[in-house]
Formats: sequence, C-alpha cells, structure tokens
Amino acid sequence: MPDTTPDTRPILALTMGDPAGIGSEITVKTLAEPEMYEICRPLVIGDVCMMEDAIRMCGSGARVNAVTDPAEGRYELGTIDVYDCGIMSIEDLAYKKVTAKQGDAAFQYVAKAIELALAERVDGTVTGPINKESMNLGGHHYSGHTEIYGDLTGTKDYSMMLADGGFRVAHVSTHVSLREACDRVKTPRVLRVIQLADEALKQLGLERRKIGVCGLNPHCGEARMFGDEDEDEIRPAIEEAVRQGINAEGPVPADTIFSKMKGGMYDMVVTMYHDQGHIPTKLTGFHYDEKTNTWGQMAGVNITLGLPIIRSSVDHGTAFGKAGEGRANPQSLIEAVRIGAQFARGRNAARDKAPVSA
Repeated sequence: MPDTTPDTRPILALTMGDPAGIGSEITVKTLAEPEMYEICRPLVIGDVCMMEDAIRMCGSGARVNAVTDPAEGRYELGTIDVYDCGIMSIEDLAYKKVTAKQGDAAFQYVAKAIELALAERVDGTVTGPINKESMNLGGHHYSGHTEIYGDLTGTKDYSMMLADGGFRVAHVSTHVSLREACDRVKTPRVLRVIQLADEALKQLGLERRKIGVCGLNPHCGEARMFGDEDEDEIRPAIEEAVRQGINAEGPVPADTIFSKMKGGMYDMVVTMYHDQGHIPTKLTGFHYDEKTNTWGQMAGVNITLGLPIIRSSVDHGTAFGKAGEGRANPQSLIEAVRIGAQFARGRNAARDKAPVSA
C-alpha cells in the first residue's frame, strides 16, 4: 500500500543567486547533504541550465527535476527540484562578470520565491548571494535582499538579524551612511527591534530569552560626555521593553557586549548600525587560513525579521573571484537552510495551535 502519511517537512524555496557567482555551486553542494532532505523539502528557484552547469562543475551525480509548481517536486536526495524561471540560457552565463542580464535574473528568482511564499505555496525562503551592481544594471534599484523583501511584501518595519550558532545580532539600521544611522537611533525604532528580536528567539524555541542592547556612543555616552543618544533614545526603549515583559538589558558598551553574549549572558544583541553587528559576527564566522591563502570557513546566516514570510540567507557575497571553479564552501548556505527550516517549523506549529475564528 502507498504511504499516505502527510509530509510535514517544510518546503523551502532556495534562490540560486546571481548566475555569475557561486550561488548555483553552493546550492548543488548543499543539496548533496542528506540532512537537507531530512529537515525540509528544498525547491531551487532559478534556471535549469544554470543548475545543470553547476552539477557538471561540482562533479555531482544529481539529476534535475524541472517543475512549474512546488507540488511537482520529488524532494529526495539525488534529485534537485528546480522551479524553472526560463530567464537565462547557457549562452548568457558569464561567471565572474557583472552583467545586466544576470542581475535581472537574480532579482527575478527572489521575486518568484517571495510570490510563492506569500501565496503559501512554500513555507519559507532561503536566498543565495546577489551582486548589487549587476542587479541595479538589470533595472532593479535596491541596496540588498532585505530591502527587496520589505518592498515586495509591503513591510516597512523589519530588521536584519545575523547568526552564527548562538551568536545572534539584530540591527536598528543597516544599509545607510554612518551619519544617517546615528540619526535613526530613535526610541520607537529601538523598541521595535527589541520586540522583533524577542519574537525571533521565541520562534526558535528559546524559553530563556535575554537580550542585550548595545549603546551607540563610546562607553554608552559616559554620562552624556560623548553624546546623548544612549540616555535619551536607547534607555527609554529598553525600559519600555522591560515593562512589556521582555528580558532586555542595557545599554551596554559595544566593546564588551559581544564578549558577554559569547560567554552565554545574552541570547541576542540589538545593535544600532550595520558594522556594529556585522564585524563581530563575521569575525566569529569567517576563518582565513594564511597557510593555504584560502577561506577555511564562511559560516553565519542572515535572517530578515518582521516579514509576513520567512527569509534566511547566506552571510557572504557572490565571490566572483572563485565562481565557476568548483571550490566554493557551502557551509553558510547549509546553515541558512537549517535555520530557515527551524523558523518554518516554529511558525507552522504556532499556526496549527492558533484558535480557529468563528
């Protein structure tokens, strides 16, 4: 008799990224891992010809199953299910090159994944690396994935989260100048990011959720000697979060807060701007081997908080320098799929428990 047990593995849409980069290669390598099919049903959003070239490059024995609907996927090890967007031809493929065609394709893959998620035809999305210059040449003027997701889902209040295992940060601002970032440190925004951080930790299944909130100025302003933002904008946000029942603490100086999180004192740190959160996270996740002049590890993932859909991503770029050579490390994408599946299971479980309205 055929197995009629419902398949509860979440369907994750994996966008292959800019065709000129390492996205297709790390996708093939990631989907060679049996674990990926144990925790989810991965559906690649891209072009069949690009994935077939990546399979050739990697020497993989995988087969491509082209689909036009997520329900058509086989979702089994050895078969890579590809939602074929039909944008690129093999003649268009130019590894390591910035081109408008490839930039447009990268955007269209993301747009399709968002469309499928909003329609609830997939349970979450995982994005491969894109090249901002190529995408803008292709006519799509965004500063990154986070802004694309915000726009196409109609979400204005979102935050970028980076994670490397238990090392997690959420950002008050990201892709703006440092001068503008300081101006964006306002109580309502800081409070909202604290709330988003707490919601994310809850969705990840953490019962003990302690959030450290980073100061903006050196020594958190040193009693206003180095600025007023820590006292006038950040502290009131923390106090209000505590009143709402969130276990938040701060402001804590940036030169000590990350060591405290690494030591287990916090489950996440809310940072005030892009580099304040990115530098420590990439220091923990990126390891360069000076003996071999290669990156031995590029770990860590990027998650967008506050969206109506799930989005996790690699925490690195397209790596044009090694694209098309079969030597890219898939670790970050493997971790992005893991955490994307974890978020999807948490969201699905919460939805199943929600009371049905009359």
